[in-house]
Amino acid sequence: MERTKAGGGELVRLMGTSAWYSPGAAAAQMVKAIVRDQKRIFPVCTYLRGEYGLNDIYLGVPVKLGRHGIEEIIEVDLNEEEKKLLKISVESVRKTMKILDAMNLP
Repeated sequence: MERTKAGGGELVRLMGTSAWYSPGAAAAQMVKAIVRDQKRIFPVCTYLRGEYGLNDIYLGVPVKLGRHGIEEIIEVDLNEEEKKLLKISVESVRKTMKILDAMNLP
């Protein structure tokens, strides 16, 4: 988890460039998985409808990508600590969305 948090900085140190590479490479891999119907698993922000006990929220979760886009949302068994951390994340996303909604942006 700590390595993921610092991944951008690690890329900058290793490649001598900014972290623009990582999102671009990830997007290219996702497109390849869809075009080639690879059914690979990626972390993707998607709308949840009961998965992880959550509804009406977009959240990053593992999914299987294939010819039809997101073909399956994969529910990982979470321990109690992980469930608490997920709840904190959900509350943060909902709070941020409430602020953005109040701004009445087009």
